[in-house]
This record gives sequence, structure tokens and C-alpha cells, in this order.
Amino acid sequence: MISNKTYDILKWVAILLLPALSALVGTVGAAVSFEYTEIAVIVINAIAVFIGSVIKVSTDKYNKIDE
Repeated sequence: MISNKTYDILKWVAILLLPALSALVGTVGAAVSFEYTEIAVIVINAIAVFIGSVIKVSTDKYNKIDE
């Protein structure tokens, strides 16, 4: 299980930072014809999904303990 502070940081990263970064990279990358835009967006989104999964597992464990 992760600490509350770590949970809050990971939640902010997964819900706000990474999706915004993905949109930025996708938009700017297309505008400047960055060759690896699609790959970069896929990797950023994969990281966001992974962090979201870790948060979900931690939340489920916490709620089981709390019951």
C-alpha cells in the first residue's frame, strides 16, 4: 500500500499531468512534424494507465482494510 502523500501525487499525475502532456505532445508534435509524435503519445498514455491501475489497486486494498 502507498502513503497518502504518494497517492495524492500519483493521482494528480495520472488524472491531470499526463493527459495534458499527451495532448500537448500530440498537438505540438503534429504542428512541427515531429516524426515520433504518435509513439510519444502512446507511451505517455500507457504510463498514465499504469499509474491509474496502481492507484486503483492501492485504493481497493485500503478500502478492504478500512471495512
